Amino acid sequence: MKPRAPRNRTLTLTEDERIRLSRKLLRVPQEWTADAMADRVIQADLFDVLDQLPEQFADLLILDPPYNLDKQFADRKFGRRSHDEYLQYLESWFPRLLKVLRPHASVYLCGDWQCSAADFQVMAKYLKVRNRITWQREKGRGAQNNWKNCCEDIWFATVGNKYYFDVDAVKQKRRVIAPYRENGRPKDWQETSEGNYRLTCPSNFWDDISVPYWSMPENTDHPTQKPEKLLAKLILASSRPGDLVFDPFLGSGTTAVVAKKLGRHFTGIEINQEYCRWALKRLERAETDTTIQGYRDGVFWERNTLKKPPRK
Repeated sequence: MKPRAPRNRTLTLTEDERIRLSRKLLRVPQEWTADAMADRVIQADLFDVLDQLPEQFADLLILDPPYNLDKQFADRKFGRRSHDEYLQYLESWFPRLLKVLRPHASVYLCGDWQCSAADFQVMAKYLKVRNRITWQREKGRGAQNNWKNCCEDIWFATVGNKYYFDVDAVKQKRRVIAPYRENGRPKDWQETSEGNYRLTCPSNFWDDISVPYWSMPENTDHPTQKPEKLLAKLILASSRPGDLVFDPFLGSGTTAVVAKKLGRHFTGIEINQEYCRWALKRLERAETDTTIQGYRDGVFWERNTLKKPPRK
């Protein structure tokens, strides 16, 4: 690996850390129970352990499976396939996974435009679809003969009609461009030393997400890493403190890390050992650093508007 620039904060591991963190991995639980799996990273192939997972242990299920693209994940490659073949891939595991959900649970399924239709089909077949979130992924290659792809979808569904959703936990602090006053006082906005802001209810289009990059401490070399701010919105909206969040495609560990930072329990399954070790190191960091980029004082700030607090 070539040397990184001095200001590059991408996570790295020493060989000693690899050995130490490998010992902390859970590979085969002595018992496949909620207690044995809580707050653990499990190195396993989901397809090998799927039928051993306990029933009704998860309050929130977050799914970020491989998209319908040619993509290399360390030593494994996922190959692009037809719509019907990708739908068949989802059908091979999605309905079998739903047994882990409690009756009030929610599910979020991530995808892009090339697999979003199949994602909706499988969600609508087995769950009650509530919404489609589209978030602006500002990174992306330009295209000469097509529109640049810079958005992704997240389908939101629930097991039943009774489910938890905390809109106040995910409000956004937006700058006021035209500060309207009534009787000389701000109307529906706040005048602060940091500027004029309004708290707004979240919509299903998110344009305030920064994809992790080299100068951010949450960044890893995972090819499809999700931002902590993105996961924080899902977890805060659809789980209570102390609930268990399950991610069976854990990757570099973002879901587990954010769940821990926000006072939730987690279980993550990931097949790649190096990705598991990254997740464990990030979880260790989360024991002393619970900050989430773009989230402070119980609200989400617009991109590039949250100022760093002064040093003490």
